[in-house]
Amino acid sequence: MKPLFHHCVASAFAALAVAAPCGAHAQVDLSKSSITAVSKQMNVPIEGVFKKFSARVSFDPAKPASGSAQIAVDVGSYDLGDPSYDSQVVGKDWFDARRYPTATFVSSAIAAAGSNRYDVTGKLTIKGKSALVVVPVTFTQRENAQALDGTLPIKRSQFNIGTGEWKDTSIVADEVSIKFHLVAAKF
Repeated sequence: MKPLFHHCVASAFAALAVAAPCGAHAQVDLSKSSITAVSKQMNVPIEGVFKKFSARVSFDPAKPASGSAQIAVDVGSYDLGDPSYDSQVVGKDWFDARRYPTATFVSSAIAAAGSNRYDVTGKLTIKGKSALVVVPVTFTQRENAQALDGTLPIKRSQFNIGTGEWKDTSIVADEVSIKFHLVAAKF
């Protein structure tokens, strides 16, 4: 069987990318930002990258509750490093990118969780299925840039990712970790 757990990872990655915090909206520097998804196929971790996404973030660490985030991920841009796997992941059994081209996250609340950490609550939508999620985020400020980093664990089955023969989670695990690193001059 082909390593399709990457497909599941892509779903998780979409979810995570969409879960960053926001306030007065800043444009995220996509050249310095990333969204990835990690899953396990036959207990071996596999990571893929979403090449196309957009993120609008508004965030002030002194007033986290006034922040907001909106993220949209082009699921057809998921890259596992192999064109044959990439074409499978956008197919009907996995992302069904023709019918559901975009995964989204829209925040509804941001709360301080201690020492530069925040919990971002919002709606994650993948493949037409929505769920309320809480994304743990770490805020870092450097000289000319700010970054938001986090990992969101999801279950691919909750979003109908992996149908047909791929619905079975004994080969491709149900758990997927969406990892993100979002950078802007100021959020």
